[in-house]
Amino acid sequence: MNVEQPSGDWLPARISSVARDIAARDWSDSPLGPLAGWPADLRAILATMLACPTPMYLAWGPQLISFYNDAYVPILGYRADGAVGRPFRDLWASIWDDILPLVEGCLRGESQQVVDMRLDLSRRGLPEESYWTFTYSPAFDARGRIAGLLCVTGETTDRILAERARAEADERLDLAMSSGNSVGTWDWDVIANRVTADSRFARLYGVDPALAVQGAAIEDFFGGIHPDDRHRVEAEIAEALRSVGTFASEYRLLRQDGSVSWVSAQGRCIPGPDGRCARLPGVSYDITPLKEAELQLRAAKEEREFVLDQIARQRMQTDPQEILRASSEALGKRLGVNRVGFYRLTGPQSICHQASWTDGTLPPLEGHQATDYYGSHADRERRAGRSLVFGDSRVDADGSLLPYAREGVLAGICVPLLTDGKWAAGIYLHQAAVRVWTGSEIALATEIVQQTWLAIDRAEALQSLNRRVEEQEAALAHREIVLREEFERREAAERQLRQLQKMEAVGQLTGGIAHDFNNMLAIVISGLNLTQRQLARGNADVGPFIEGALDGANRAAALTQRLLAFSRQQPLEPAVVDANALLAGLSDMLSRSLGETVVLETGLQPALWTTRVDPNQLENAIINLAVNARDAMPDGGQVALETANIRRDPHAARDLGAEPGAYVRIRVRDTGSGMTPEVLAKAFDPFFTTKPTGRGTGLGLSQVYGFIRQSGGHVSIRSQVGQGTSVDLYLPRCLDQENQASGDQADDVPTGRPDQVILVVEDEERVRAFTVAALRDLGYTVLEAASGSAALDILARRDDIALLFTDVVMPQMTGPQLIEQARRIRGDLKVVFTSGYTGESSETDERIRAGGNFLAKPFSFDQLARKIGAMLA
Repeated sequence: MNVEQPSGDWLPARISSVARDIAARDWSDSPLGPLAGWPADLRAILATMLACPTPMYLAWGPQLISFYNDAYVPILGYRADGAVGRPFRDLWASIWDDILPLVEGCLRGESQQVVDMRLDLSRRGLPEESYWTFTYSPAFDARGRIAGLLCVTGETTDRILAERARAEADERLDLAMSSGNSVGTWDWDVIANRVTADSRFARLYGVDPALAVQGAAIEDFFGGIHPDDRHRVEAEIAEALRSVGTFASEYRLLRQDGSVSWVSAQGRCIPGPDGRCARLPGVSYDITPLKEAELQLRAAKEEREFVLDQIARQRMQTDPQEILRASSEALGKRLGVNRVGFYRLTGPQSICHQASWTDGTLPPLEGHQATDYYGSHADRERRAGRSLVFGDSRVDADGSLLPYAREGVLAGICVPLLTDGKWAAGIYLHQAAVRVWTGSEIALATEIVQQTWLAIDRAEALQSLNRRVEEQEAALAHREIVLREEFERREAAERQLRQLQKMEAVGQLTGGIAHDFNNMLAIVISGLNLTQRQLARGNADVGPFIEGALDGANRAAALTQRLLAFSRQQPLEPAVVDANALLAGLSDMLSRSLGETVVLETGLQPALWTTRVDPNQLENAIINLAVNARDAMPDGGQVALETANIRRDPHAARDLGAEPGAYVRIRVRDTGSGMTPEVLAKAFDPFFTTKPTGRGTGLGLSQVYGFIRQSGGHVSIRSQVGQGTSVDLYLPRCLDQENQASGDQADDVPTGRPDQVILVVEDEERVRAFTVAALRDLGYTVLEAASGSAALDILARRDDIALLFTDVVMPQMTGPQLIEQARRIRGDLKVVFTSGYTGESSETDERIRAGGNFLAKPFSFDQLARKIGAMLA
């Protein structure tokens, strides 16, 4: 979770890197919560601690959450990364058993102080002995309760180790003096400047023993001190004389054979009558073995720190070649060699040189090389897993190292690396001069090659993993594109299937439609024939016959509009619908279409509420359900269309996954074969059908379900085998009565004026003649054109045309194309489109119908008058 943290203005971030870490961290998931909510007492303690130069550590809260200042970071060592905010116990798990009693005592209110406590810490990845003096003090909150502990600490490791070394040296001195081994004594008469010493002391300093017994000046003994140490020793003796105190020093002696030895000298000033130093007796003993051991220990420690530093650096690097290059350079500079490099075996007899380092004395080794390039002896040793070490390749007894000498390599270390017991890689250290290699140098090279190849394996594994991740990401991206394309293809296929289903339903309804349409035409033809006969006889009472013909024509027009809406592919806008009127309009067509063996019954509730829904989609849904009901009754049966006003309380609505409220219910019920529970559970699933292949798409009920849900309603279905099926469509009640289809008011027909000029463009001559006559009858001045090109000619000649009334589908130039060119002549020209069927794409058809400037054919005189009047108002 990424939570934006407020600025910790109270933190001394300017002077403390730890404070900056605290401010940058997201504390939302920690026991302390977001930074802004920390208590004032915790803030005050933290602000003081973070600004203090003394190492300090704070453990706060029941979990003892860890905080510390910058001075404490070196104590944490490798733990410092991510240590802020960790529990005290987790952070110092390695010494928890040692400090737990102190922590518990402090949390009881007892301040704890420990002097020179030994703790074996792992600060650089390895346990090491350390000593600490520290105090644990209770940390109190604002109400005086103990909320944690505050540790103020200091490391005393160097002092303890120094005191231990001094004690050990004193023990050795006592032992030496008791055994008389390499111990010399002296007594310096400071006033007379005469040093008398025993023979052992004289031999240590290179002075004639006989002269030492008689007494010699102090300068004679200073001559044996190493030039680099003499000034310091003289200063230490001068300080002892000035303070009349003790003298203790360790320094080197340069012997006559050129060798160097170490001595430890200790003496004590004896004051004279005047209080100043009169005599300085003391003892010196040889500590050369001890110093050599200390030097070896120091060298081993430095080598260990070097190895640990290399491991840490290698962990931070992810490029294998950079790991090899950096390791080669570090090892080469550490051991002072001329060339260091790594290689891999690329075949039984071939190696490939990897990254390397050279100080310029020897050229770098690059590319491929035969495994026996430096001789068969070197090849055999490395294949056997043995390191090859030589100090002078020119003096090799059997000449097996001469290939190195010819290449200018006089000394070298070659360490092979084995994988599964076979030589796989290695490291070489080459020197252009003779050299005697020490065991520690050989061991260091061996350890570095092992650690480096571990780092290489890790880096190469990480690179391989990253490549796989990148390949998988690329594959996923490609798969996403494929899936998207497949999804788009499926959507297109589903749209086609839905349209095919509509067409299938139209085909199934064709018989009923033809029957109804023929009845309507019969009424029109009969009425006109009777009118013609009556007029021929001179009888003007033809009103009933004309009204009958108009009624038949209007019913035929309504039927064609319903069929066009049913087949249209684009979604239609919802309107306020009277479901009773809609079902009544469908029942005649359905009663014919369902067949003679199926009885259609209606049960319509009076005073039915209205609902806002797409009427054409609702008709499609009811037709779909009626056809499904017919198919479930191959031997005939009953289909009922019923309506009711329903109120859903919260409990009933919750069971149906709907909102509580008022609904209009439309029920389609049949007495067919019914469905099993298994089929019923999948009834609304897309593409699920029980019909034979080729008889259904499986999209019918799923489309009904989706349409009703999109309209804010819900669907329920009940069915039992042998007892039929009942599908209930629940649509929300609509309280807005203004847009009802039944609410059209019979306004007076608007008329026009002669100064309002209308250009009618229609390729069908009879339709054009009727339209022109009707508009002139309304009082408009009317121009006419049979094509788009003729209309453009008229528009070019006249600028008084107020409105263009054009058919959509015309040869050579369609209505939309005509308007596009006409508005280049008259940008403000008003337009009304008319068509019985546009044949355009859904996008073009939707644009034509937008804005209310479309009048569907066939249209009545009143509909034409209202549309034109509204456009010119």
